Amino acid sequence: MNYIEIIGFVAAFLTTAAFLPQVYQTWKTKDVSSLSLPMLLLFFIGIFAWLIYGVLKNSPSMIFANSITIVSSFLLVYFKIKYGKK
Repeated sequence: MNYIEIIGFVAAFLTTAAFLPQVYQTWKTKDVSSLSLPMLLLFFIGIFAWLIYGVLKNSPSMIFANSITIVSSFLLVYFKIKYGKK
């Protein structure tokens, strides 16, 4: 593994880890009032595009980070729809 991918994995770990507390807090409290559905959908689509880009570039760090983040962002979209105002 070259130093560029090591930097990529460090960045992937930090940005993915920073996102997980929001997912956990939302799941625990079921409070989605501060989450914007349009923002979440745009974020999800963006992460999906980054994942495809990482696959096409054959970048393990991008594939790793975006695979985890796409699941996390999907969960937030799901929580927003499920727990949002009815």
